[in-house]
Amino acid sequence: MQASSDSDPVPQHVAIIMDGNGRWATRRGMPRIAGHKRGVERVRDIVEAAGNLGVKTLTLYAFSTENWKRPIVEVAGLMRLFRLYLRKESNELVRRGARVRFIGDPTALPADIQGLMRELEDRTAANDKITLQVALNYGGRDELVRAARQIAEDALAGRIDPQTLDQDGFARYLDTAGTADPDLVIRTSGEYRTSNFLPWQSAYSEFAFVPECWPDFTPAHLERVLRAFDKRDRRFGAVAR
Repeated sequence: MQASSDSDPVPQHVAIIMDGNGRWATRRGMPRIAGHKRGVERVRDIVEAAGNLGVKTLTLYAFSTENWKRPIVEVAGLMRLFRLYLRKESNELVRRGARVRFIGDPTALPADIQGLMRELEDRTAANDKITLQVALNYGGRDELVRAARQIAEDALAGRIDPQTLDQDGFARYLDTAGTADPDLVIRTSGEYRTSNFLPWQSAYSEFAFVPECWPDFTPAHLERVLRAFDKRDRRFGAVAR
């Protein structure tokens, strides 16, 4: 799907690579998991601020397919934090009118976390103030391979004609099917890379790389980035008139 019009003063879909939790903690002489804990707490502030600022869809990169390579203790701590967030924040997300979707391959996640994810999606399915997409065990290349595999299976079964497949048809096989592409992708912590995040969907997104680590990225920082977005000239491959 296409991103929203360049006439929108506020990006309708903002995606964030929430980077720098571990470094934030290390710089303060704390264990890395303490940074992840502070990062989870920051999520609540940013979700609320995004909705108040007029953002309709917020996608957060919570755990990538590559993050399994981290130390076992850190991964286990992250799984505990995911459980805590899913249990603790569910009522608050319902109250705010947030519709929650998860993107990525859930099959590698612990069964109880998968259950909590499905429960939260079901509870919030009718909400419409803001859509919160959480990328959990997500990798852009993995998403594209899974989409291509499903297309091949459907073609072999005669459910689709490969000759008629276009970009919109392909997008319907992605985890984000039914959601507009991000207008703006933000990465915290001062790193300048996309780390396998939404490669198809961000083809014409604007990018903002900010120096603050995720625990230090406040609603005021978000508002400043959104104000800067309003000054950008988005042409989507066309020539400015």
